[in-house]
Amino acid sequence: MFKHFHTIIFITLLLGFSLITFHSQAQSYYGYPQRDLSMGLTINPNIGWMRYDDDRYSSEAKVGYSYGLLADIGFAPNYYFSTGFMINTLESSLNSGSHSEIAARDYRLQYAEVPIAIKLKTNENQYGRFYGQFGFTAGVKVSGKEKYEDANSYSKIDGDAIVRLGLQIGAGAEWRISNSLHFLTGISYNNGFTEALKEGSPKLSYLGLQFGLLF
Repeated sequence: MFKHFHTIIFITLLLGFSLITFHSQAQSYYGYPQRDLSMGLTINPNIGWMRYDDDRYSSEAKVGYSYGLLADIGFAPNYYFSTGFMINTLESSLNSGSHSEIAARDYRLQYAEVPIAIKLKTNENQYGRFYGQFGFTAGVKVSGKEKYEDANSYSKIDGDAIVRLGLQIGAGAEWRISNSLHFLTGISYNNGFTEALKEGSPKLSYLGLQFGLLF
């Protein structure tokens, strides 16, 4: 009986040691530490368009881009305050349609923007993690240009708004490259709710892709 008791104790200790070792290895492989602060660089192609309430006006979507810095600041497990600084170039066109009094033209509007959002991230594994975010962007006009149908170059717009505000929703993934480096991919929709121009009072929205590096 005493001999069997020693055997049971030995097997129990061996199993316990094996489980602890496996747990430690699993923690080092899957239990990646939560980082309270991540900063990075991003470049984002987008498709922008104007939304008019007046039926006389119609818009055609055009390709633009943005680039800049971003930062994710953790305030609870998997919850982050996301912000940054972006230079955002949005392009769109105004169609004349059957209204001869409206001149067709292309617009190029550029803003210095600060995104402010709440970002929710999944637990990280060996491949990375996914995220979703919701917030808004606040932008100040850097430049505004237009080009009429028969013109060869852009000229300054007369009557574009100085401030642009928009609601933004998006989702994506942070792909793990190393312990301190992730490749960011995502998609977002930004719904502008302030007037971009005086003529026709359009609101400027865009759909964007996101590519970046998080350090």
